[in-house]
Amino acid sequence: MDTTEQAAIRQQTTKRLEQAMGSFGTAVLAEMEGQLPWFRRMLPDHRSWIGLVAQAGIAAFVEWFKNAETTRPAIAGEVFGTAPRDLLRAVRLQQTIDLVRVIIDVVELRLEELAAPGGETQLREAILRYTRDVAFGAAQVYARFAETRAAWDARLEALVVNALLRGEVDDGMHSWAAALGWSSKPVVVIAGHTPLDEEPEITIDQMQLAGRRARVDVLAGVQGHRVIVIVGGAEDPLEAAQPIAAKCGPGPVVVGPAVPDLYGATASAQAALAGLNAASGWPDAPRPVLAEDLLPERALDGDADARRFLVEEVYGPMQSAGAPLLDTLTTYLEQGSSLEATARLLFVHPNTVRYRLRRVTELTGLAPTDARDAFALRISLVLGRFGETLRPL
Repeated sequence: MDTTEQAAIRQQTTKRLEQAMGSFGTAVLAEMEGQLPWFRRMLPDHRSWIGLVAQAGIAAFVEWFKNAETTRPAIAGEVFGTAPRDLLRAVRLQQTIDLVRVIIDVVELRLEELAAPGGETQLREAILRYTRDVAFGAAQVYARFAETRAAWDARLEALVVNALLRGEVDDGMHSWAAALGWSSKPVVVIAGHTPLDEEPEITIDQMQLAGRRARVDVLAGVQGHRVIVIVGGAEDPLEAAQPIAAKCGPGPVVVGPAVPDLYGATASAQAALAGLNAASGWPDAPRPVLAEDLLPERALDGDADARRFLVEEVYGPMQSAGAPLLDTLTTYLEQGSSLEATARLLFVHPNTVRYRLRRVTELTGLAPTDARDAFALRISLVLGRFGETLRPL
């Protein structure tokens, strides 16, 4: 078949296509209803927009076919430019590919009707080339949308983390978190150091990946050489922190206390950061380590919350229990944790010393016979006595 004949057949096919555009679009929508369950479940306005997108795609194809396929069609602008931005959120890329397949099926079913005699192969090849370009165009549109959305999400994420660290936990911050899909409870904050020579964007991506692997929600922010990670929905904070710690740089990784929701997350963040600053005082600390396990180091580093806790929650109950308990603990610690030496100095039986030490553990949750707990108890005794000397006479 020579070029003149092909051109004549193309012209006849074009006329048929132009005449059938309306019914063709209706047939495509009907086929979507029959083949695609997700299309039937969509909101009416979204289905309407998809119909407009399909009509735009058909019109663009007819124009392209009419011009003998001499130019590459502007797929993204002509086809997907019709749709509002929220349709990209409602329709996934795989579903868009399903739409393209339905269009191909409809063309093949109506090929004899749409093509002029002798033009079936010409039309079939044209529709395959065009739908291929539609698929590539869709992928480009979704990729650009994903990049834009990722950039916007990253800015929102940074705003949430910064607001939380500043204590500005208001409804505005919750609106930002809600825009990121955040609704998880309880919440803990993890603080560590960024990997050496790694871009902040890569660090945040790695934290998000670690969160997905741990099946928790994550918001992350980088501040200088520190990375702050907000974790939501973790049943065991230490376990959830393990994959996140693996993505942090060298040095300690500290897990703040669990709080009910984002409104209390500032306290968790402050404890985690205070622990990060003081962790060098405990070189053998586990990684990750709970901020509450670093209370002695935090207190020595000047953390007011840690000092207050050790005075009110550790020293206070022992003081209320009476002087013999404090005297026994003080003597026991000063005598190198020797029961016999403590008993001799206090003129009591060793069993009495044992009883009083058990009472210390019951009141404070700290065991004097454990080296770390004994260190915390010693610091609490010092801080408690400081407070007593500052009381007015």
